[in-house]
Amino acid sequence: MKLHHSPYVLYSDGEGNVFEDTTLYAVGRSGHYATPIPEEDWIELPDGGNLYELPGRRAVGIDVETGEMRLCEEGWATAAFIPPAYTGLYLASYVNEEDAPTLPLFCYTAIGWHDDKFYVPAVRIEQDIRQECSGFDDAAVERGVQALQEFYPNNRIVEHLANNCALAYNCPAARNYFMGRWECPVPTSPACNSNCVGCISLQPDEETVISSHDRLSFKPSAGEIVEYTVPHLQSAPFPIISFGQGCEGEPLLMWETLKDAIYQIRKFTDKGSININTNGSKPDAVEALCQAGLTSIRVSTNSAQKWLYELYYLPNNYEFEDILESIRVVNRHGGWTSINYFVFPGVTDSEAEYQALRELIRSTGLKMIQWRNFNIDPDWYMERVGIDDTEETMGVKEMMRRLREEFPDLKFGYFNPPMERIKGNYEVDFAH
Repeated sequence: MKLHHSPYVLYSDGEGNVFEDTTLYAVGRSGHYATPIPEEDWIELPDGGNLYELPGRRAVGIDVETGEMRLCEEGWATAAFIPPAYTGLYLASYVNEEDAPTLPLFCYTAIGWHDDKFYVPAVRIEQDIRQECSGFDDAAVERGVQALQEFYPNNRIVEHLANNCALAYNCPAARNYFMGRWECPVPTSPACNSNCVGCISLQPDEETVISSHDRLSFKPSAGEIVEYTVPHLQSAPFPIISFGQGCEGEPLLMWETLKDAIYQIRKFTDKGSININTNGSKPDAVEALCQAGLTSIRVSTNSAQKWLYELYYLPNNYEFEDILESIRVVNRHGGWTSINYFVFPGVTDSEAEYQALRELIRSTGLKMIQWRNFNIDPDWYMERVGIDDTEETMGVKEMMRRLREEFPDLKFGYFNPPMERIKGNYEVDFAH
């Protein structure tokens, strides 16, 4: 949809009300700097998106009369949380006041107002509809929770997924499990060997940022894993089971339990995909899981550059090279390999990051990039990893274009693909 002009800046009055400032056109942020957004990059805010007030921050925009960049004189800046399947191209642009609090662990995409609609600079990177808001039925989720808890009365993982993930935090993966479809989460590890700056399940007591939910507090048995995942693989459409969830630590620390579970699962069924979302820190453990029957791996990273990765992940007893080797291991076994790539406009699309990512793809045989929005306060992140300045960048869309051109077989998306997509027509066979 072509805009008549750039969207207007939005501001919040601090009481839950949002207004447009028709004297300012909205801009975005790339790294440390405000920048105009090409009109073709704006799309309507997708269903499931949210608006956030950014307290202690003044919005930046372009004066509609003078063309100069200046602060909005009203209220607090706003940002958008864009839903899964979409990747943001620019951050919200604002200036912090001295007492601005650190923002919670969400993504902060630029947003504007035009012709009675909200607009955000984003692209739909994934056609799979598995986390579309319109596809969820609260009553069906609650029925599923009741039925499956009755069916598995002593399974601690099912209880955790029901009362913490699905009902308390509205986790889309858990909600899908209780609706009997697609990707089933399998949290298994209460411990982690990374100390990620933006960890969503455990933050140090002295930190100003609070984790967005509580971490798993027990170590499941292989039997508990097998009990509820086998029926899911046997009956769900486009079935996947995934170790490694936002509500846990690092699943590779539980690799022996996972190995036993995978062996047992494959004695019952050969259906579906068995995936692990991981920091990739233990290639030997990944090797053992592949021998047991692991189908795919998704390795999370904020960067393809060793220095930036290690400043964010603060790894314990592993190095950046280990995550690359874990990708190679799965590829040697004929499995599917992805990175869960945290997109930070102005850093991700720098020339140095682009070159490092090209080398990662070439050296590992990576099959897919999941272009994920980075859930973190932008200024807090850059301060923690020591990014004092940022260069002019190519833009996230341009980076995607260059990668597609150089690596035509590399897939882009947002979710772990089911076996039907891995083995069949990747572009067409998505959940519906």
